Amino acid sequence: MNNIMEYKGYVGSVEFSEADGLFFGKVQGIRSLISYEGTNAVELITDFHGAVDDYLAVCNEEGRQPEIAYKGSLNVRFKKSDIHRRAAIYAITHNQSLNSFIEDAVEEKLERV
Repeated sequence: MNNIMEYKGYVGSVEFSEADGLFFGKVQGIRSLISYEGTNAVELITDFHGAVDDYLAVCNEEGRQPEIAYKGSLNVRFKKSDIHRRAAIYAITHNQSLNSFIEDAVEEKLERV
């Protein structure tokens, strides 16, 4: 089951509240809170699209740039420092940066999905 939706470059979560009988979610990967809800899938999707469109309209009216999720930059923290050391040594001995090694490793993993 896929618990995300995508619209205009924004990724939204899909959750369900049994107590309220309501689907809901929020846009992921940005600091601004953009939430939406619906009693069924069609309403959820419609409200998600409307919430993103409203956010973009408000940003435009206020003359500010909308936040962009997943811009290509992130901090990576390893639970074990040995993994960091081994990755750095691998990258150095293969004439690449640690960033490019990690990017290659992530791409390789995602190709298997």
